[in-house]
Amino acid sequence: MGISTEVNLHYENDKYFIEIVTQPYSVPISVRGRYYFRSGSTKQELIGASLNEFLLKKSGKTWDDVIEPRVSFVDINEKAVAIFLKASENAGRLPENDGLALPELLEKLRFTENGQLKRAAIVLFGKEPAKFYPNTFVKIGRFGKDDADIKFQETEEGGLIGLLQAVLNQLNHKFLTRPIEFEGIHRIEKGEYPVPAIREMLLNALVHRNYMGAPIQIRIYNDKISIWNEGSLPEGLTLDSLKRSHSSRPRNPIIADVCFKGGYIDSWGRGTIKIIDTCRQAELPEPEMKEQDGGFIITLFKNNLNEEQLIKLGLNDRQLKAVFFVKDKGRITNKEYQEINETSDRTALRDLENLIELNMFIKEGEKKGTIYKLKFGG
Repeated sequence: MGISTEVNLHYENDKYFIEIVTQPYSVPISVRGRYYFRSGSTKQELIGASLNEFLLKKSGKTWDDVIEPRVSFVDINEKAVAIFLKASENAGRLPENDGLALPELLEKLRFTENGQLKRAAIVLFGKEPAKFYPNTFVKIGRFGKDDADIKFQETEEGGLIGLLQAVLNQLNHKFLTRPIEFEGIHRIEKGEYPVPAIREMLLNALVHRNYMGAPIQIRIYNDKISIWNEGSLPEGLTLDSLKRSHSSRPRNPIIADVCFKGGYIDSWGRGTIKIIDTCRQAELPEPEMKEQDGGFIITLFKNNLNEEQLIKLGLNDRQLKAVFFVKDKGRITNKEYQEINETSDRTALRDLENLIELNMFIKEGEKKGTIYKLKFGG
């Protein structure tokens, strides 16, 4: 391995023992050309994008801070730069940029080194980032009952600044329905999910993803939407810490810094808290966040009426069956509850009263004419 250790012989309590001290190395250490890391009680090999990220970190670099020799200033989309400058002016986070030529501006943003462009420049402002990094696009799919039931799909690609709005437009126009409500004579269009939450989810995925991994994947179902990006949580952050104030540890610090200067994100690690708070204000269930398939996924739920949320509420199998029955039929009676569950009147009454206490059902009518409906609709 090419490392040296300090070996000390000690004597204590009538026993000899050996102490072996290995000091940390600032350079990566390989064993027969392979790199390993410890995960719990197991040894795992670092390969692919994870190995690349590890080697860059050991060299004091991040992926977005590396020079891309294939890129020149003609590959930069000046329209995207203009959009960014307008956003940064509104945010008041990039003073004294008037009159700067493109090379000077990109140098100010730390996008160049010795006159050469870095990867961050092409990811944010590139005309065709996919020419250099094939998986920089975003996949969007509309699914039915499960992941095997895909209805249609689209992809969006381009620099991050333009990609953000393009994906939101695609979601709005093709993938999400918008129920129309009326207040007096005015028509109000209300989204299925709070737009600020989806925007924050997408920004988190674009800024913090591993750009050498798989593309961002957005999945839309009848009752939920999820966004997945390649790359696990930074060292020191846990899923629990995302639900409270935590330090910002961006995987791509130059990309994150420019997005901050443009007013797209803050630099205090509040993105996930914003998503949770926005859903709470919209009276939606708390978003689900987890590490999955080598990446991070966050899911918004349209309401409490999908199986995942119902199980979290503690509903038993009989109650689950009743909720889905009401979603389909619009109502249920005590007798119907007994029939679909093959249970007694007393058990049916107890289960139905519990569903009322959980704010799932409302009761209409008296005695034999009593019917139960969903409180918030299907």
